[in-house]
Amino acid sequence: MRVPVRPLLLLIPFACAGVACPGARAQTAPGATPQDTVVASTLPDRPEQITVRLDLARAGLQSDTGAEVYRFGPSALRTIPQGDNTPLNQVLLQAPGVAQDSFGQIHVRGDHNEVQFRLDGVQLPEGLAVFGQSLETRFAHDLSLVTGALPAQYGFLDAAVIDIDVKSGSNSPGGEVSLYGGARDYLQPSLAYGVASGRWDLFVTGDFLHTRVGIENPTSTFEPIHDLSNQYHGLAKLTFTADADTRLSLVAGVSDAEYQIPDNPGQVPGLGLSYDGITGFDSRNLAEHQKEITDFGILSLQKVIGSLTLQSSVFTRYSSLYYSPDAVGDLLFDGISQTAARSVMSTGSQTDAGWRIDDSHTLRAGEQVFVERNVSSTHSVVSPQTGTDDAGNPVFGSTPLSIDDGSGKTGMVYGLYIQDEWRILPRLTINYGVRFDGVSEYVSATQLSPRVNVVWRPTWTTTVHAGYSRTFTPPPFEQVTSNSIGSFVDTSAAASVLRNDRVQPERDNYFDGGVDQIVLQGLHLGLDAYYKQAANLIDEGQFGAPIILSAFNYAHGEVHGYEASTTYDRGPLSLYANVAWSRAIGKDIVSSQFDFTAGELAYISNRWIHLDHDQRWTGSGGAACSLFHRTDHPLRASADLVVGSGLRADGEVPNGRALPGYYTINLAFVQSFGSLATRGTSLRLDVLNLLDRRYIIRDGSGVGVGAPQYGLRRSILAGITQRF
Repeated sequence: MRVPVRPLLLLIPFACAGVACPGARAQTAPGATPQDTVVASTLPDRPEQITVRLDLARAGLQSDTGAEVYRFGPSALRTIPQGDNTPLNQVLLQAPGVAQDSFGQIHVRGDHNEVQFRLDGVQLPEGLAVFGQSLETRFAHDLSLVTGALPAQYGFLDAAVIDIDVKSGSNSPGGEVSLYGGARDYLQPSLAYGVASGRWDLFVTGDFLHTRVGIENPTSTFEPIHDLSNQYHGLAKLTFTADADTRLSLVAGVSDAEYQIPDNPGQVPGLGLSYDGITGFDSRNLAEHQKEITDFGILSLQKVIGSLTLQSSVFTRYSSLYYSPDAVGDLLFDGISQTAARSVMSTGSQTDAGWRIDDSHTLRAGEQVFVERNVSSTHSVVSPQTGTDDAGNPVFGSTPLSIDDGSGKTGMVYGLYIQDEWRILPRLTINYGVRFDGVSEYVSATQLSPRVNVVWRPTWTTTVHAGYSRTFTPPPFEQVTSNSIGSFVDTSAAASVLRNDRVQPERDNYFDGGVDQIVLQGLHLGLDAYYKQAANLIDEGQFGAPIILSAFNYAHGEVHGYEASTTYDRGPLSLYANVAWSRAIGKDIVSSQFDFTAGELAYISNRWIHLDHDQRWTGSGGAACSLFHRTDHPLRASADLVVGSGLRADGEVPNGRALPGYYTINLAFVQSFGSLATRGTSLRLDVLNLLDRRYIIRDGSGVGVGAPQYGLRRSILAGITQRF
């Protein structure tokens, strides 16, 4: 089930004495060292027990004290509609305060996209993928969403941390082959294999996805036009355990995805342009494409020396994006037909150390360094301005003009932290620390950030927490230069505003507080409130035909909200429900001004507006039940609900109105059969958007919004999985 691992569970070792309590990660509290549990300290040195012991030690490096943690365990990931085939963003929509957007984006607690992903505790650098999910749900043995006032060890992207415990040969032994597909030519074969033998542990998985709904449909029709996508994903994890206290692991992954950009029929070119005499174009015949590639590798050394645990990692990530336009159509509709290529190569290191000084103090410290190389090149075809008419409006020629541009930049982001988890009293814990972060890329800046969280447990069933964190978010490592903007003066792609101040780091004060209550065995209830005050709040938008997100700053930003969640897990029945209220506003755009009109900049300069991703109400819920669970042919049935009050769109003012609210219901049925010859067979039936609700995610208006997108219509998918 989905378990809200709230601060309550940080004190579980006192109540459970090593017994597996609901929500505890690997039978130990988040942030605790292996010595905090009886289980870890008494394990014999058999290979499988050594693996468990080292896993507990690694989990102990990740301090969650005072943060909000929502965990998806192995059973939850198997039970949700689509199971391992579920896109990762769809899994996360079931957590409190997570709102969906187009292109697979999510917004956590009113932030745009400042979400970091960690594999086995190691943070991956940001990539360039816009549409695809370079990380797959099938990679995860379990995963957690960590948000709130984060402890000092979390930096760079602080809206939320997606912490993925990657599958291994130990926790996912054997092999499986799966074939899954259904509506709109959806076809997804996959395979996985895990084996552990002696000191070696191996897990590999891969899949191929073919679908005719690669990107959200720009219309509400059942079948989108020109929306084919072919995608490949793979991951391998190899682990060598040198001795009972030393482990070396390598995680490597690849994602390769091609997308057709879906067409919106019935649109008419309105710029009055001509391409070699062609002035009209049927928008249903636009042929735009985008290709996205991501490769990554992480090499980690873990060492336990008495009460000291250390993990040191080096990693690399390469991501690229290539947009191919419709040569004629893009020019007539947008004033520019641009072939765009971008790539980022990131290499770095991360080291985390935890030292349990005594029963009251656990000291943690570490470092992170990302060295990044960004390369961008464009080939643009525009119409040159030949003069003006009697009214002063520009007149353009019919012979296209080509403009080539390219740039590259090498930069660095880095961070250091130290923190002490101090158990002042048996029921009172404080986690205090400080981070030092810096960026040296298109801008150079540093910040010292104090953080503190307090967890108080007045009773064994009630936990109260409060926290403050000062955060520093470097800008995305991509920039359009002023020289590039100047190249388009007196053309059909000229910006109405030529100012282009550089995107600055975001600096926040973040406050969080809440309470968690165990109402009865298996039933949890949580309430939480948060407030963020931002300087140079970073937002992103799509400006132009290439589907590339560009960053800009609001000089001032405020985000605040409330969340309520409850879970029930008892026997074969699991239930959960979440509801969140949020308000995100910004004022005065102070960078990348060329992406906006003079009127927009003037209005926003002295007025607060809603951020384009501000959704006032967000909710989710679900139920899962296992039938015949004591037999060798169990049946799992589950249902999930996602509710939203609607993102923002332009009204009388920028982002001045909310889009209509929506809800979707998904169903899943999984029938398993035991076998004497193999490890069993499973049949799956999923129904997405059961009621076939037509709902709009974006209507094409709003600050930084490029095109309309609608939610997926009813889809029936089925699959078979054979284990061996």
